[in-house]
Amino acid sequence: MRLFEIISELFRNLNQQRLRSFLTVFGIMWGTATLILLLAFGFGFRDQTVLNMRGMGDQIAIMFPGQTTKAFEGYGIGRPVRFREDDVNMMRNRIPEIKVVTPEYIQGMQLTKGENIRSSNVGGVYTEYSDMRNIFPQSGGRWLNQADIDQQRRVIFLGNQLADNLFGDEDPVGKQVFVRQTPFTIVGVMQEKTQNSSYSQRDHDRAFIPATTFSAMTGTKYLNNIIYTPASIQQAEFVQDRVYEVFGSKYRFDATDRNAIGLWDTNEFWEFIDILFYSINAFLGLIGFFTLAVGGIGVANIMFVVVQERMKEIGIRRSVGAKRFTIMGQFFLETFLIVGAGAGAGFLLGWGLVQATQNLPIKDFVGTPFFAPEVGIIAFVVLGFTGFAAGLLPAWRAANLSIIDCLR
Repeated sequence: MRLFEIISELFRNLNQQRLRSFLTVFGIMWGTATLILLLAFGFGFRDQTVLNMRGMGDQIAIMFPGQTTKAFEGYGIGRPVRFREDDVNMMRNRIPEIKVVTPEYIQGMQLTKGENIRSSNVGGVYTEYSDMRNIFPQSGGRWLNQADIDQQRRVIFLGNQLADNLFGDEDPVGKQVFVRQTPFTIVGVMQEKTQNSSYSQRDHDRAFIPATTFSAMTGTKYLNNIIYTPASIQQAEFVQDRVYEVFGSKYRFDATDRNAIGLWDTNEFWEFIDILFYSINAFLGLIGFFTLAVGGIGVANIMFVVVQERMKEIGIRRSVGAKRFTIMGQFFLETFLIVGAGAGAGFLLGWGLVQATQNLPIKDFVGTPFFAPEVGIIAFVVLGFTGFAAGLLPAWRAANLSIIDCLR
């Protein structure tokens, strides 16, 4: 039987059961749209969460000074462990599994521009800090360079919100701001970024100066933090152990004493995120699958009716030599045509719903849903399974009917 004849016969049968046919196709359409919308929200939530976390940096670990809580080789508990810049060089030399490491000074200071006064955490940092923390300058400005470090220049880089508070609509690049009554020239302003976590203050409210200038200005020799990036996520846990071993041997504390050094490794978050969103998307996909399964039951039901109404035709075709495989193929094709019609309408409806939710005020919380390629692939696989499951029993029954019973 030619494809055109199969399609014509299918539509004739569906036309005889208009309400049932409409509800069946509508079930597939709504199930497809639901699956697409749920997965689109899942992928949008994942990307927004990753974007929020990337505001603080990619795969970084932050070390904080602590104090010992275990006795070690005659030393008592409660000894402070404080970082110096030579500790950073020690890490570079003794832990090759670290890709980048940099020190950071932090201190709350008062910034003044005319009558505008703001208190902000000022960081004394090096050039690599920008890439590690995803802090990038707006057009027309720049980040701190090596000459600023070497020459202890009094230059400053402002967070975008801090710049707005001090200068308003005025372009601050090239102008001066007073930090503790000391004039600093502004070399850049940070690009706006999403950041939902920090370890001192959001970057948009902070300011950054060369580390050499900071230590000379404040007279401090102790770091507030050390930030590093492991060579790979897989080595993150090993690098943590090595950090405690190396610092423990220098500062004489037990390497198992995790309170001697505070360590926040964001790589653990990335591993958690992968597991979390695989689970969330699997759960959302399961909900969409069961919604489609209801439509699949409707398709199977209507195909059983079609088989019942076409028993005589099946008997005649079998009596003139049609193979069981041919009969099964015909009913499978008709099933997939019904599923395909509902799926096509469902894809259009789902895409329309995804587009309609683009401007909802939910981006900062759950992200913006989007039609990712993975969404289409998952929907296609689920629809294929639904069509196969819905058509299997009716096609099997049609192919195994007795010729005599069909013609009787």
